[in-house]
Amino acid sequence: MSAPELRFHSGVFTALQVSDTQDLQYVRRTMLWMLNKAYDRVKPDLILLTGDNTLGNHFRDAMPVVSHLYVNSKEREYSAMRKALAYVLEPIARRRIPFAMIYGNHDDMNEITKEEQAEIYRDYPGCVGLDNPDKTVDVDTYNIPVYAEDGSRVAFNLWMLDSAWTDHEARRGRCEVKPETVAWYDKTCKALAEENGGKPVPAILFQHVPLPDTLRLIEPCEKKRGAVCEKGVYYRLKPDVEGTLGEYPSVCDTDAGLFEAIKLNGDVKAVVFGHDHLNCFEGRLDGVDFIQTASASFRCYGSPLRGARVFRLYEDGRYETEHLSYFELCGKNPASALRYLWDADDVWKQKAVVLGALGLTAAAGTAAAMRGRR
Repeated sequence: MSAPELRFHSGVFTALQVSDTQDLQYVRRTMLWMLNKAYDRVKPDLILLTGDNTLGNHFRDAMPVVSHLYVNSKEREYSAMRKALAYVLEPIARRRIPFAMIYGNHDDMNEITKEEQAEIYRDYPGCVGLDNPDKTVDVDTYNIPVYAEDGSRVAFNLWMLDSAWTDHEARRGRCEVKPETVAWYDKTCKALAEENGGKPVPAILFQHVPLPDTLRLIEPCEKKRGAVCEKGVYYRLKPDVEGTLGEYPSVCDTDAGLFEAIKLNGDVKAVVFGHDHLNCFEGRLDGVDFIQTASASFRCYGSPLRGARVFRLYEDGRYETEHLSYFELCGKNPASALRYLWDADDVWKQKAVVLGALGLTAAAGTAAAMRGRR
């Protein structure tokens, strides 16, 4: 099925970034509920899944007894992955929203290759990208042109770059941008500019793992509320950076010169990342916006910042962004708080307190009933 051509409508194009859904064949339903709320509220023209779309290293031990028994071959692991992705992709397909994706560090921590995974995504209507003819780069390295309303030109460009994979021979994960990825970006960027009368096409670049320069957005500070600790040193966001620093940024080992190429080409207005579940902020370095989006996953660690990020692109080359958190999407009420508490992995202490209180209440009720029968 051919991918839909994307165009501006009344001068605006809306993309919704969803990062780190990071779930399994036994999905956390609260995440799906939250994402459905986001899709219906934002009504995006395109959804961008920016890596760790599955918790790819845990299909075989998702439920220790059951999974070890049944997910014990590549064929069954593939089936588990297809089921996990169906939970994420089917709500998008039902709404007939085009979508695109990149991989994160967790996606191929299994026997399923990136190309084999790509075939699962391609099976869904509305899949955009995964079509780069240059085989020197990973399958999830490509660009998405967004055309002017009249279709006369590419008015905006979205870069989707691979930044993480598993070195199966060395049995280790790698988080880095490859030199061939940078070479492809540079070549393609120049070709787009040439088609645009010599002017760079305004662009936003998405990759899963943050660029190393992200660390320039934080600074050491005294130990205090809101600061994060790394190797005994406390850090906070610099004063001109807006948002939340919930953990020390985990960045690429190398960007192979990508940021320098971005500055030289002058097309990229913002670089956007996932990967760091607790971080959600916007800063600016050397004329380029650095944007970090919090995770969507309830299966892994996170915070009430779980949610999705909206990008509104304008045909004149501008853009705006805002992050929508779980409680902004689902409402601040006892029902949404209870759902959050029930499904979120990182609130097990709170769950224990609630379940303990419920247990004591039930025990007290039973004791009272027994006394009443005497």
